[in-house]
Amino acid sequence: MRPTAPLILAATLTAAVGLTACGGGSGSDPDTVKVAYNRSTDNKIRFKDNHLAEVKKQFEKAHPGKKVKLIPIQAQDNDYATKVQQMMRSPKTAPDLVYEDTFRINSDIKAGYLRPLDDYLATWKSWDQFVDTAKAAAKAEDGKTYGVPDGTDTRGLWFNKEIFAKAGLPADWAPKNWDEVLDAARTIKKKVPGVIPLNVYTGKAPGETSVMQGFEMLLYGTGDAGAHPLYDPKAKKWVTGGKGFQDALTFLRTVYSEKLGPDISDTLDPNVGTTVYSEWLPEGKLAIALDGSWLGQNWLKTGGKPWPEWSRTLGLAAMPTQHGQAPGKVSMSGGWTWAISAKSKNPDLAWKFIEQLQTKDNAVTWDVVDAQIAVRKDVARDPEYTSSMPGITFFTSLVTYTHYRPTTPVYPQVSTAIGEAMEAATTGDSSPEKAAASYDGQLKSIADGATVAAGRG
Repeated sequence: MRPTAPLILAATLTAAVGLTACGGGSGSDPDTVKVAYNRSTDNKIRFKDNHLAEVKKQFEKAHPGKKVKLIPIQAQDNDYATKVQQMMRSPKTAPDLVYEDTFRINSDIKAGYLRPLDDYLATWKSWDQFVDTAKAAAKAEDGKTYGVPDGTDTRGLWFNKEIFAKAGLPADWAPKNWDEVLDAARTIKKKVPGVIPLNVYTGKAPGETSVMQGFEMLLYGTGDAGAHPLYDPKAKKWVTGGKGFQDALTFLRTVYSEKLGPDISDTLDPNVGTTVYSEWLPEGKLAIALDGSWLGQNWLKTGGKPWPEWSRTLGLAAMPTQHGQAPGKVSMSGGWTWAISAKSKNPDLAWKFIEQLQTKDNAVTWDVVDAQIAVRKDVARDPEYTSSMPGITFFTSLVTYTHYRPTTPVYPQVSTAIGEAMEAATTGDSSPEKAAASYDGQLKSIADGATVAAGRG
């Protein structure tokens, strides 16, 4: 029998840290900057690897005698975070530069893994080009900035217009509330048997993919405009599982109890996101996908699953709020940043590499090849960016309606608790009400769990 996931992860961590230690750590060579980043688990996708290799060449040419060592970590996001945190605990194994998800940045700051960048940013002219929301995503509770964002994303509904035509649904589908989304899925199930009507990520195994792209896309559509249904930043309190929380779980329960979604075994697969873009959508097996702005990159000639017809086959619609209440649409945004390890012995060299990554041309190139939504004003205006991919204008327009996850250090723990509630409601192990109550219990036991507020819808 295969080793369990924790055993595999432990072995991989030991190997990864051991290999780095053999090199003497980040401080062993003052002329080399070590860069740790997450490599796609799909072996056909190497956008990031290729881009970093090109920037490495530029950097080494511009800085004679200096070298860049790229350290790819091929793992799902949760495992990547665990591995890189393990590396950052010791100056012997710490990389100089780390690719950090914005939702984990505050927990890594609290753990002492990252170095503030304010002194560098104060004299960096390009920082003025970054939009305020992106800057805020990399700012800690102490008011200091610990990362430079390289793009963001938005989320909406991708739908197969050919399947819709067979079901008698319109090619310009634009649902105005949750009921219209569910009604379309029910129509597809009835009239086009054999396809999956609707995919909404759920459960523990897919991790933040489920929580952000599934649950939070629902939760943030339950309240009034401007509401904070998960965390109240002014009161600094987590919101318990009230009516909106339960309604989001009820939506998931409806999808899976009525068999409008994938089989449960597929849904709870940690690699389900890869299956969506590499099989279900391009092979016409899925009608509606609640998913991210970046999917199209996979279907380009340079992608892992070239699909020339995708821009004609797929339509795009905004995810509506629960009852169509203002503002009518909802999206979630995240993104990644480049951060300097607190135990780096070469922080100045690491910063110079960030500057190389963030030249205007490199920023445009990255947002194009990785289907990122621009966080720089000059990039957002660039013709190469605006014409880079079908749908880029649509997904950029969703920034107006988007929400960002709470950036408190305990958010990853809250995310785990949400994933458990989702799975219990999805599988029917608990009612949405009981799953929400279980979430409340976990919320109170989390580090700052004493600061919780009554849930609201």
